[in-house]
Amino acid sequence: MSTAPHVADSHDLIRVHGARVNNLKDVSVELPKRRLTVFTGVSGSGKSSLVFGTIAAESQRLINETYSAFVQGFMPTTARPEVDVLEGLTTAITVDQQRMGGDPRSTVGTATDANALLRILFSRLGTPHIGPPSAYAFNVASVSASGAITVERGTKKAVKATFNRTGGMCPRCEGRGSVTDLDLTQLYDDSKSLNEGALTIPGYKAGGWGYRLYSESGFYDPDKPIRNYTERELHDFLHREPTRMKIAGINMTYEGLVPRIQKSMLAKDKESMQPHIREFVERAVTFSTCPECDGTRLSEGARASKIDGVSIADACAMQITDLAAWIRGLDEPSVLPLLTTLGQTLDSFVEIGLGYLSLDRPAGTLSGGEAQRTKMIRHLGSSLTDTTYVFDEPTTGLHPHDIQRMNDLLLRLRDKGNTVLVVEHKPEVIAIADHVVDLGPGAGSAGGTVCFEGTVEELRAGDTVTGRHFDDRASLKDTFRKPTGALEIRGASTNNLQDVDVDIPLGVLTVVTGVAGSGKSSLLHGSIPADAGVVSVDQSPIRGSRRSNPATYTGLLDPIRKAFAKANDVKPALFSANSEGACPACNGAGVIYTDLGMMAGVATTCEDCEGKRFDASVLEYRLGGRDISEVLAMSVTEAEEFFGSGEAHTPAAHRVLERLADVGLGYLTIGQPLTTLSGGERQRLKLATHMGDKGGVYVLDEPTTGLHLADVEQLLGLLDRLVDSGKSVIVVEHHQAVMAHADWIIDLGPGAGHDGGRIVFEGTPADLVADRSTLTGEHLAAYVGA
Repeated sequence: MSTAPHVADSHDLIRVHGARVNNLKDVSVELPKRRLTVFTGVSGSGKSSLVFGTIAAESQRLINETYSAFVQGFMPTTARPEVDVLEGLTTAITVDQQRMGGDPRSTVGTATDANALLRILFSRLGTPHIGPPSAYAFNVASVSASGAITVERGTKKAVKATFNRTGGMCPRCEGRGSVTDLDLTQLYDDSKSLNEGALTIPGYKAGGWGYRLYSESGFYDPDKPIRNYTERELHDFLHREPTRMKIAGINMTYEGLVPRIQKSMLAKDKESMQPHIREFVERAVTFSTCPECDGTRLSEGARASKIDGVSIADACAMQITDLAAWIRGLDEPSVLPLLTTLGQTLDSFVEIGLGYLSLDRPAGTLSGGEAQRTKMIRHLGSSLTDTTYVFDEPTTGLHPHDIQRMNDLLLRLRDKGNTVLVVEHKPEVIAIADHVVDLGPGAGSAGGTVCFEGTVEELRAGDTVTGRHFDDRASLKDTFRKPTGALEIRGASTNNLQDVDVDIPLGVLTVVTGVAGSGKSSLLHGSIPADAGVVSVDQSPIRGSRRSNPATYTGLLDPIRKAFAKANDVKPALFSANSEGACPACNGAGVIYTDLGMMAGVATTCEDCEGKRFDASVLEYRLGGRDISEVLAMSVTEAEEFFGSGEAHTPAAHRVLERLADVGLGYLTIGQPLTTLSGGERQRLKLATHMGDKGGVYVLDEPTTGLHLADVEQLLGLLDRLVDSGKSVIVVEHHQAVMAHADWIIDLGPGAGHDGGRIVFEGTPADLVADRSTLTGEHLAAYVGA
């Protein structure tokens, strides 16, 4: 019998040759399959471009091509990445840090299989029995209909039929758990008549169409003050059903003011609104718990059906650790396979460090790290092997105590026979890698090459930025700044906080820490008084299209356009690719999207402007010897020098560029699309934008996200400069270097969920290390070598 290996087993490498996506410079690497490979390098060195933009993107594109042309028509279309050879790819599953959908009906339970399994369980065992699993679903409405169906069999015959579907949705709040009430005093001034300008809603200017719809409808007297309307007139004005009619000689649909506002403003995502409309919505709308279902989202029948005195609403509201224990306590042989599967799913939550969540927690309220780990749960029990799993900083939001759990999970995925690719900066994760790829040496145009490939031991001995900083340890400060005051929080009870009283010192660098789920974000985002003048920089995503870039987002483009306009004596609008200066062929997008109907669409660089986005005539205008497209192609560092002195000296632009360089984004091109930035880069872009704000208290949510070990020092310098300029800086952070650098530490815990929510330590980092009474204290002591 031959012992020679089968030729099919020889494909054990993923080969990338000549990758040129974003800033990659002809990168070629060979990655071992069924091993754990960690990609590291300074922020902006090209890690995401190689892992997500090249390997995962091509794998996804090839999978999409296996579907029928009809199905492909509904899928997002991507062009082939710029790479010469990609061999040995397997199906890639990407687990990124994008927040989960903000749909109000999306919860932790619906985002995993847990809710579906619970519904089946209650439909089998719940008493009284109310119907199939859909009867326990808060996103299925109850429907009943009756009518005649004509059946043609020889002679036509009408059959009476009824259709019923029992859903579990609360009819009052439609499964949202909360109801919105409009404050009518914010919509109109009832002491005025419509002709006197009673409506105070943005966009309803007297004389405009929105206004004339009401003033010329004929249902009420437009010269009569609204407070004098009869009950019928007030109902027509506020709540009338949509009615087709002629208004001012034009066929239009009239409907009451309240449903009209609800459709036009309240149905939209608040973040995407223009600032003045968002301000109006925040003023005019109050969200309150639904009085009918008490926030459970479920109908009365679904709440009344119970197993051992527990309804499905109670089960979803339990902390997952408690729910898992309850499921294990159910002794019902008829549904044993179901109980086993549900138990395993819930145990996955606990293993991954999310046992403190409940299944009814809205998915939109999860942090980036929590969302990423919730997505992982789908894959942990998966039967797939020989798959490539791609992770984007899986330790985001994890306390050093929780990182060990994450490492175990990554190794478990690998040991099932999968290829695991991880983009990561934390030395604790790099240490477990079978293979390390270090990109660099710098960021942006100074990066994009492979500096090192090999084992962790070889990396430590190697002379790369990552290798040199691998064993860096920050030391505790000898002197601590004295606080200038305190921000008082009293009786905080948001989420799992247990009536917390704390004084956060002002005028110093305060770090709030604790294991994941201990209540840090609840304390800072949910409990700080609204009038405290706080500038909050959280991890919520920056919304922006392909046309948005750092220059437009930070407001940098305004002074640049004005400087160009002044130097050339023309209008500023000419220097906007979204306005008059846009290339007419591609409308200022730089690329032309060709929709090929049923096949994948193609994006090609615009031939007229060669991707520069501007009309040729605009590029003749210069400032300091450069045209507008050349300025937008500069990195922040180059632009800072360009606008700092000489003919192009523009103080307003220089100030914004200084702030961008301060937060470690000196390598970013000011005109690159926001869609190409990583999560950490977006957060630091947001920080740079807010640094010019007037607020005296800055609250930062994990600013080290996406930062290389070498960049953390620069961030600490920035935080120090903010404090020294008279600001108070409060940071939610797990990075030990930031903890060691703090003037004051507030540690929450001792555990997560209902085991947390209390202050377990307040004091200086030196006291925390000496005390060693908390998990954070132990890890910080080990880190600084005390």
